[in-house]
Amino acid sequence: MTVYSDLAKRLRGRGAKTVALQFPAGLKRRAGEVAQSLKEQGFEVIVSGDPCYGACDLAMEALVYADVLVHFGHTPLKDPDPRVLFEPYRVDFDPVVLNNVIPCLKTTRVGLVTTAQHLHLLDAMKAELAASGVEALTTKGSRGCEEGQVLGCSFAAARIPGAEEVIFVGTGVFHPLGVQLATGLRVVALDPFTGGVQEVNAEKFLRRRHALIEKARSAGRIGLLVSTKTGQERYEMARVMAARCERAILVLMREISPDELTNLGFPAYVNFACPRLAYDDQVRFPAPVLTPQEFSILLGERSFQDYLIDELT
Repeated sequence: MTVYSDLAKRLRGRGAKTVALQFPAGLKRRAGEVAQSLKEQGFEVIVSGDPCYGACDLAMEALVYADVLVHFGHTPLKDPDPRVLFEPYRVDFDPVVLNNVIPCLKTTRVGLVTTAQHLHLLDAMKAELAASGVEALTTKGSRGCEEGQVLGCSFAAARIPGAEEVIFVGTGVFHPLGVQLATGLRVVALDPFTGGVQEVNAEKFLRRRHALIEKARSAGRIGLLVSTKTGQERYEMARVMAARCERAILVLMREISPDELTNLGFPAYVNFACPRLAYDDQVRFPAPVLTPQEFSILLGERSFQDYLIDELT
C-alpha cells in the first residue's frame, strides 16, 4: 500500500501518533483499508463514522482524541486548521474526450471548470481544446478553491473575464446548472466517463423553485435553519433576515435531515446551511426549503426575474 506510505510520511512529519480519518460518503468504504495500513505503520487510528459532505464539514471533535485529522477527497477551504491534513482523491480520464465538446461550442473562447477530483488534468484538458483551436480560460475561485475549481456552494471560478460560454467537466447536473445560474452564460457539460455532452437548461429547475416559493407564502411559521458546522455557519445572515419577518424563527442544527424537519413541524423552512440541501434534497423534505435569496423573493425584496443561486463566500 505505497500510496498510504506517502500519507504516513506526511503524518510523521507532523509528529502525529494518533490519527483520525474522515471520508465523504463516496469514499467511506476505503476507511478500513486506510486505517489498517496506517496501523501497520505504527499509528493509532480512529475513523469518523458520521456523515461528511465536504471540507465545510470537518470532524473537528475527533481532534479531542487525535493529533491530526486526515480529511479525504476535498481541497481545503480558506484558512484551514493546521491540525487538519487534506488528502486529495484524483480521478483520471483520457483528455481526448474533450473533443466531444467541440461540435457543441458556439465560440472558440470558452471558460473551463471542473471539480476537485479532476483538477490535476486541467492543463491536459486545455491542451486538448487548444489542439482544436479552442482557447480555454480559467480563473481562481473563492473559499480556497484552486484554479478552475467549482464547488456545490461556490461558482466563483466560473466567472471568467472574456469567456463567452463555459465548459463544465464532471458528472451530474447540479454543478453545471449552478454555473449557468451564477454566470448567465451558455454552459456545456461533459461527462468525462460516458463522453456524453449536454447544454444546460435551467428552465425546469426555476419553475420548481418558483412553485416552492409560492407554496411557502401561506406558511404561518418559517424555520430558518442555521448550521453549527464551521464551514457552513451563516448565523448573522439568518438573524438579520429573521428580523424582517414576524413569522421567522431561528433553528440551530448540526445535521439537517428529513426526519428532524418532520419532527420540528414547520410548514416551511429557509436553509442557511449547505446550499445543496435546498436544491438536491428538496424531494426528501416534508415542506418547502427555500434559499436565503428565495426568502428575499418571498419577502418582496427581490424579483424572481433576478434569481440568484445560493453560494457561500
